[in-house]
Amino acid sequence: MTKYNLSFISDEQILLHVLDTVKKYRFDIDLKAFNKNLIDPIKLTFDSKIYNKSISDLIENEVLRQIDKSNTNHIGYFHQNIFNHFGEGWKIPASGYDVINEGKKIFVEMKNKHNTMNSSSSQKTYMRMQHTLLETPDATCLLVEVIARNSQDIIWKNSLDGQPVSNEKIRRVSINKFYEIVTGDALAFKKLCEALPQIISDAIDKTKNNSMKNTVFDELKSISPNLMKSIYLLSFSKYEGFNKLEVSEI
Repeated sequence: MTKYNLSFISDEQILLHVLDTVKKYRFDIDLKAFNKNLIDPIKLTFDSKIYNKSISDLIENEVLRQIDKSNTNHIGYFHQNIFNHFGEGWKIPASGYDVINEGKKIFVEMKNKHNTMNSSSSQKTYMRMQHTLLETPDATCLLVEVIARNSQDIIWKNSLDGQPVSNEKIRRVSINKFYEIVTGDALAFKKLCEALPQIISDAIDKTKNNSMKNTVFDELKSISPNLMKSIYLLSFSKYEGFNKLEVSEI
């Protein structure tokens, strides 16, 4: 077995965790999944004309966008659930915070990017942390950002109902600093990133099949050989007159 030289997690544990993440990746998409959130034919028509793109290119881009969105969620799984393997009281609760350590009284909300929370979500998270401190005054609550503006472990300065709030026990922490808190190694996250390409390669070698299966185009063509018409009928087939729709292929 490959030696990954990560002192804070065993070779077997990190390989299994990466393998779990790889297995969650999305490789299949059909027309039902493609249209789950209802494709907008009008927008596709504008996009094709304005950007001079064929309808087939736009459909392919939308397929890739949807797959990428699903896989982004799985990367969230990777970042959160890896702490199940670090020991020392770190665990992933069934609900509530993303990561906790009851012994150290640390409660963590984790975000992939520093700009993923809007004002309402930010206030809601902050108030939940305030409530945690009311129940457990010696606790520390962390907003951990994987992609932060800076390497940081700072007081999270927020605003509630227009009023500035801050508390030294409610902090905003970049993922590298959180790894340091958990492992005691300031370079732990860097070491993980350096080892990750090889770990992913080893995990992929253990998977049976990771080839893409995309039936969207075949299913659209079964509606009509004209892909643009198929897209319109997908959304508007029950509208008056669309059974006799005539629209040119783009």
